[in-house]
Amino acid sequence: MSTSAPLPPLRLNGRDLGRFAVMAVVNRTPDSFFDRGATYGFDAALAAVDAAVAGGADIVDIGGVKAGPGEDVGVTEELRRVVDVVAAVRERHPDVVISVDTWRAEVGAAVAAAGAHLLNDTWGGPDPELAAVAAEYGTGLVCAHAGGLAPRTRPHRAAYTDVVSDVLAHVTAEAERAVACGVRRDAVLIDPAHDFGKNTRHSLEITRRLGELTATGWPVLVAVSNKDFIGETLDRPVGERGAGTMAVLGVSVWLGARVFRVHDAAAARRALAAVAALA
Repeated sequence: MSTSAPLPPLRLNGRDLGRFAVMAVVNRTPDSFFDRGATYGFDAALAAVDAAVAGGADIVDIGGVKAGPGEDVGVTEELRRVVDVVAAVRERHPDVVISVDTWRAEVGAAVAAAGAHLLNDTWGGPDPELAAVAAEYGTGLVCAHAGGLAPRTRPHRAAYTDVVSDVLAHVTAEAERAVACGVRRDAVLIDPAHDFGKNTRHSLEITRRLGELTATGWPVLVAVSNKDFIGETLDRPVGERGAGTMAVLGVSVWLGARVFRVHDAAAARRALAAVAALA
């Protein structure tokens, strides 16, 4: 990582997000793999946002649908879970960047109208209208890679000739398509989406070669917090993956990633700042 190398511009909510930005996860779901519904309630979600901002989060990422398989969550229910929280966070924390984890254009439009600044599509673009929504409302967009999986499905015998080449081709094409749709270039991020459509070896390979993604000039988002590839590598259950998470964050910021989606914003900020200072 070179501190003198020019950074690709990244601006959300009128802010230049600088060398790195911490994105705090806030799950308005009753069945999250990590918090098991601890922030599902409206007041609990707002309290989690308050704590994340106090801990140094630049971005809060609000999600209304668990990533993995589970109970079906339709558009109406997803809207119920996220829109009011977005509006409340916008009022309580006007300077924080509000992201919403959704692949649905209808949800993207509603949360953008309520004050969201970023649409985080972790499933690689299954709804092609989401980019048009981001352009219409002036929000940012995360372009991710899920290996062609449908939302909320797990990979089965995932195979790539070269997983990093596959990721690069998909996310850069989606990013350019978003700009062509009218999304601001400085509000587009790419995300290799560790574990989405990938096994542990794939996620480790992406981590080792993350510099190939940062070399594209697109700001890279890394979402590795407590994920299965860390647990399998270290043989640790979900609740004991914190140290592994910090290690992967350190490698990722060293290799040039810019935004880090995490469950513990305060600890992540300390770790990322330490690596940035060493650089």
